[in-house]
Amino acid sequence: MKGGRGLRLSDLVGKEIINIFDGVRLGAVGDSDMIIDPESGEVVSIILPGRSNFMSLWTDRKEIEIPWSVVKKVGSEVIIVDLDESYSQYKRYI
Repeated sequence: MKGGRGLRLSDLVGKEIINIFDGVRLGAVGDSDMIIDPESGEVVSIILPGRSNFMSLWTDRKEIEIPWSVVKKVGSEVIIVDLDESYSQYKRYI
């Protein structure tokens, strides 16, 4: 899916982000930040905050940066991304 052209942040808010590679729910856009290219206005990436769990109460929570280039489909309720095993280090923080 090229750039984030034509999409507004309000179009994305509330959508769940699902990784098609392993079926993991990564989070919701309403909880995230976005990096926008100031020249083109296109979405560069979505930054999801790390989730807290019992073990992360005493450690720093890692953010997940999802490059827009891995977004495969934006549906009415979900955003499908394809993060392969190179992103598996993030799974322990989700």
